[in-house]
Amino acid sequence: MKTYIVRLEPEERERLRKMVSVGRAAAFKVRRANILLQSDGNGPGWIDTRIAEGLGVSVRSIESLRQRFVEAGLEACLARKKQTRPSIPPKFDGEKEARLVQLCCSAPPPGRNRWSLRLLADRLVELEVFDSVSYETVRQTLKKTN
Repeated sequence: MKTYIVRLEPEERERLRKMVSVGRAAAFKVRRANILLQSDGNGPGWIDTRIAEGLGVSVRSIESLRQRFVEAGLEACLARKKQTRPSIPPKFDGEKEARLVQLCCSAPPPGRNRWSLRLLADRLVELEVFDSVSYETVRQTLKKTN
């Protein structure tokens, strides 16, 4: 038994048909448009297993797309869901970033003309700001502060 039933308005159906037929949208949008068109209660109204077999997606994906359509509308279905929190928390906070900038502005180590990214990363570990930090993380942080 479907708990979330998709009922497309004629304008929405036409927009989705156009998106599928023109093929200039991202692949995930075309796939979602096809799912919505096939599960439309005012149209074909295919069952989820038939849609899953025909489009090569899981039944759970279809169920969650139908739920998102009913709860948030067509635009939310066609857009990627924003991440609520990053999957990896950032290493640098304000205090550690300030320490990095302070280190960059200081004199380079003896025998060097300037700081390299690897030297900065190594020095941050020596100063026990981090247990370990990659020079690429240092680069990305410095790029943001410019």
